[in-house]
Amino acid sequence: MGDTGALRDALAQVLPDRPFRMELWDGSAVEPTNGSGGPTFRLRSARALGHVLRAPGQLGLGRAYVSGEIEVDDMDAALDLLDGYTVPPVDARTKARLAAAAIRAGAWRSVPRVPASELRPRGRRHSRDRDRRAVRYHYDVSNEFFRLVLGESMTYSCAIFSRGAQTLEEAQRTKLELVCTKLGLRAGERVLDVGCGWGSFALHAAREHGVRVVGITLSEPQAALARERAAAAGLADRIEIRFSDYRDLAGEQFDAIASIGMVEHVGNANIDAYAMRLAALLRPGGRLLNHGIARLRYGDPEAGPFSERYVFPDAAPLHLSRVLTAIEAAGLEPTHVEGFRRDYERTLREWAHNLEEHAERAEALVGPERMRVWRLYLRAARRGFENRFTSIFQVVANRP
Repeated sequence: MGDTGALRDALAQVLPDRPFRMELWDGSAVEPTNGSGGPTFRLRSARALGHVLRAPGQLGLGRAYVSGEIEVDDMDAALDLLDGYTVPPVDARTKARLAAAAIRAGAWRSVPRVPASELRPRGRRHSRDRDRRAVRYHYDVSNEFFRLVLGESMTYSCAIFSRGAQTLEEAQRTKLELVCTKLGLRAGERVLDVGCGWGSFALHAAREHGVRVVGITLSEPQAALARERAAAAGLADRIEIRFSDYRDLAGEQFDAIASIGMVEHVGNANIDAYAMRLAALLRPGGRLLNHGIARLRYGDPEAGPFSERYVFPDAAPLHLSRVLTAIEAAGLEPTHVEGFRRDYERTLREWAHNLEEHAERAEALVGPERMRVWRLYLRAARRGFENRFTSIFQVVANRP
């Protein structure tokens, strides 16, 4: 089991202010100093320390959590704590003492396995191959899993409750109809759906507005299910779903383009080329609606190492101003911008509720590691909107 007494003393010295409890694998604990307790972090074995020692910071903690070596009794309380808690500076002598105590407790006895669900970056960032791999990592886990989380609409973007919707399904219909209204869709028009997911927007636009839709996605399982849904709805003649990158589109013209929840994957290096490509695909007088998450704060990183390895590899929410600059530089005229930050807060609460309601089936589909990732991801994402780290905007622009 190893000697945990010296480890407890070292942890207490490194963390003199502890609004939380740390419980070790032998049942002993480093108690909180604030009197109120706070969340409890349970280290199930010395391998939790091994992860942190080998990859100090967020990545090591993330690996310990995903592998199940660290458990938290209250995830929301833990995220509250981490938002404002800072480990005080530690001198080299104290660091050495902590490392020695961790080794005696068994942290180096065996090399902890990197969780199987971790995706390590490979290739040039935002190259076609790397983007395809990143998208497949997040989306190709299981169509059924996404149905459990997202509900029957299978719409993986911000629902809009602020127009009066009471349920998630109503709020998603509100969002889809709002996109159609803002684009001013008319029967017979040709529409491009960039990052079409499981086809929700294509289905709504074709059924309710009589347009013809080309949807593109980098996820083959998404494309397959979107085609099945179009056929089941009797809309296969008006909806074409392609397994394709937006950079592959050329020589076609569309009356309107909807890009819903896709721009986050483009990155700063490609945002100008993205806007130029979409502008080139629009007929004169054509309309674009870009719906995407944006960062509100300056100076903060695009994403932390946990999200990079376990949630959205290479995802890079840009500032709204950067997206608008790219749209304008592409020769398009922005005509309307609207934010839905509070709507995304509620959407993420609904998805987290669905995940917990179907937890047993969801874990059977994706495994315990992915389940832990999603439990953390949905809560952390919601907090980003609550704390004004991120928001989400719909930008409408026209090609003169």
